[in-house]
Amino acid sequence: MPGHPDGPTTVDEIELPPTVDLPPAEAVLLLERGTIEVVGRLVAASNATLLVAVTGEVPRRGTIRAAAVHKPVRGERPLWDFSPGTLAAREVAAHAVSRASGWEVVPPTVLRQDGPFGPGMLQLWVETRDDVDPAGLLGTGDPRLRRIAVFDAVVNNADRKAGHLLVRPDGQVQGVDHGVTFHAEPKLRTVLWEWRGTLLAQRELSVLRLLAAELGPRRGLGRRLGELLAPDEVAATRSRVRDLLRTGRFPLPHPDWPAIPWPWY
Repeated sequence: MPGHPDGPTTVDEIELPPTVDLPPAEAVLLLERGTIEVVGRLVAASNATLLVAVTGEVPRRGTIRAAAVHKPVRGERPLWDFSPGTLAAREVAAHAVSRASGWEVVPPTVLRQDGPFGPGMLQLWVETRDDVDPAGLLGTGDPRLRRIAVFDAVVNNADRKAGHLLVRPDGQVQGVDHGVTFHAEPKLRTVLWEWRGTLLAQRELSVLRLLAAELGPRRGLGRRLGELLAPDEVAATRSRVRDLLRTGRFPLPHPDWPAIPWPWY
C-alpha cells in the first residue's frame, strides 16, 4: 500500500512532490518543523526508505512543500558491526560534519522524533541531472569528488558507492546514504581511491584544521556529534582528522578491510 514501509511503491509509480533548492539553514528549518506526508517507498534501498512531502512555513518565503527522504529507525536492517537503531543518527552526524566543513557534501538532514513511523532521518530530496552518470566521473580527477573523498575519510564511510553520488543541475556533486559511518574501527570502503596516498591540498588542510577545532568537546560540532554518536566514535573522528593533518595525505586502503563496496554502484 502506498505510504506503508512494507509497500511496493517506487518513484516511477507516483508523482514526485516539488523539489526545492533552499539555503541550507532554511532547508533545515523546514525539515525540523514541517508536516511529513508519506508519498511512497523507495524499494531498491536496503533499509526502509520513504519518499515524503514536507510542508511548512519558511520565514520570508511562506508555505513550502518539498520532496524529502525519510528513513525510520524501525525500518533499519540489523548489521553485524554497527549498533542497532543508530543509522539515522549517523546520517545526521554526517550532515553536521558536512555543514561544519563548508563543503555541503550532504543535503540538509535532520532527526525527527515524530515521524509517521516513529523516530527517523529526514533529508531534503536532491534534484539531479539526467544527462550525467556519476560513475562517469570516477577516475577523472574531478575536484568535486576529491572533497567528497576527504569527507569520507573523516566520517569513516564504509559504503561510498557511485550511485550514492548526485550531480545537481548547478553542477554541485553531493553524496547520500551515510548510515554506515563513524565506526570507531577503520571501515573506509569507497569507489573514490583515485587520490590514495597523495598529498592533500592546502585548502583541504585548512578545512581539516577547522574541523579539528570544531570537534573540541566544548565546540558546536563536538557537542553535536556527542549527542548522536557513542563517545568512542567521536574520539575516533577526532583521531582521523588529526591523522590526516599529521600525514598531510589521503589515506590508503586498510589491509584488513575491503577497499571497495559491493555492489560498487
